Amino acid sequence: MNVRPLDPRLLRYAVSARWFLATGAVLGVATTASILAFAWLITKCITGAIEGQSLGDLLPFIGMLAAVALLRALLVYAQDLVAARGAARVKSELRLGVLDAVRRLGPAFLAEKNSARVATLLGRGMDALDDYFSKYLPQLILTVIVTPIVVLVVLLSDWLSAVFILVTLPLIPIFMILIGWATQAVQRRQWTVLGDLSSGFVDTLGGLATLKIFGRESRQVKRMRSITTFYRIETMRVLRVSFLSSFALELAASLSVALVAVSIGLRLVDGSLGLTVGLFVLLLAPEAFLPLRQVGANFHAAAEGVAAAEDAFTILDDARSLPAVESQTATDARGVSAGVLSVDHVTVDYGAGAVAAPVTAEFRPHELTVIAGPSGTGKSSLLAAILGFAPFSGSVRFANRPVPCSADERGWLAWTGQRPSLSVGTVSENVALGSDAVDHGLVRRALDLAAAPEIDPDLAVGVAGAGLSGGQAQRVALARAIYRTLDRRSAVLLLDEPTSALDHGTEARLLDGLRIVAESGVAVIVVSHRQAVINRADALVSLSSRTVVAA
Repeated sequence: MNVRPLDPRLLRYAVSARWFLATGAVLGVATTASILAFAWLITKCITGAIEGQSLGDLLPFIGMLAAVALLRALLVYAQDLVAARGAARVKSELRLGVLDAVRRLGPAFLAEKNSARVATLLGRGMDALDDYFSKYLPQLILTVIVTPIVVLVVLLSDWLSAVFILVTLPLIPIFMILIGWATQAVQRRQWTVLGDLSSGFVDTLGGLATLKIFGRESRQVKRMRSITTFYRIETMRVLRVSFLSSFALELAASLSVALVAVSIGLRLVDGSLGLTVGLFVLLLAPEAFLPLRQVGANFHAAAEGVAAAEDAFTILDDARSLPAVESQTATDARGVSAGVLSVDHVTVDYGAGAVAAPVTAEFRPHELTVIAGPSGTGKSSLLAAILGFAPFSGSVRFANRPVPCSADERGWLAWTGQRPSLSVGTVSENVALGSDAVDHGLVRRALDLAAAPEIDPDLAVGVAGAGLSGGQAQRVALARAIYRTLDRRSAVLLLDEPTSALDHGTEARLLDGLRIVAESGVAVIVVSHRQAVINRADALVSLSSRTVVAA
């Protein structure tokens, strides 16, 4: 496993990290100056007292010593303040970056990576960066600045002590690398188990009703107990490695300083070294080892944040590797003019081979077009390609222009997937999701067109649509897509299996509403295998494993 003190991707994806490092460097130089001044002033005060200088003669040095001590305290406070603000800014930038990357990667990515793991990364994972910025990086900066300067000053003062320091100093990085490998290994396992615990808990809650029906809920209790026990074991392993490594680093640094002290003491006794130089070097020797020792000790506190940051960088790298799409829009986000949506030899490929046959079709305004076909023929994948959520070959064009993938340029499009994906709030808030303000009249209109006039817009909805039946949740999600279509005057409305949870009567009312939407100049595209939906279509695109037939 590669141990890197500072991942360069942090500077790429979090601009505030550059500000943090630059400010830390300035504070590091000031801290180095205060360390040297503090050691020199203490030496002057002690040697002056030994030589018999009066208190009046020493008072200026004592005053300067107090000022330097106050300066060091202020520098420590400034470092903590910069670290706290830097951590907050970087966490915010990384969170927003990961959220934007997930949006660009689309639902297929979330299905593969597990949304619970991503949620854990954005929550607990990003918060773990606090220790990385408040403890690890400040000490890393001090090590790069303080240690070389202090060693240089010692070398100029007493070359023999500098030799002892230079010989023993590399022992600490060697121990850090060896211990770092073990720490990252156990920390990565702990982070993986935490992800398993989060996703397992979410999956269990989502399928609790089914588990109760089949009498298998007790097995999930045992499974969750097993995962939590495993997480506890991995956490204790991390703590054990942390304590042992801290002991090893402290021992190595203490022995190194002891060698310098013994050398100085022997030379002070035989008179080959002056007291002023010996005391000055003896005071500086621990300062040469302290930053490096603290880096090793604080690495364990930051290890969880480092593991989470690696996962965040992986997501950001995946989004960055997406092919650039020509940024053209048919019109602006509002008032989108009518246009034909065309797909030409589109084949989706998730990396395991092409999904279904190449699709060539046109979807015209004022028409209700149904995409039909057996399961596995690529109906939902075709919608994902149009939405920009799936990698594909061929071309997708709207109003004879390439379809952009940026969310800011999708004003011409509204859609809803197979899952309602409702959030906590009222029905109105869910229907108007994404709008600057809720238009209550438009919410009621969207609910009516979605065959849901009986649903109270002020009804509170829980997590994942709790408080609504499956059919009601589906219709609220449909109303949200219709609301966007009416509010932004979108030219295309995409619906994936919109009637799968509806009875025949409700399905007929919904199709009446979609007909009204289509007649307003919208190209309504519905993925469905239900015959009632196919019978109401103005145009039909039939998909199979080999051919695509547009009728």
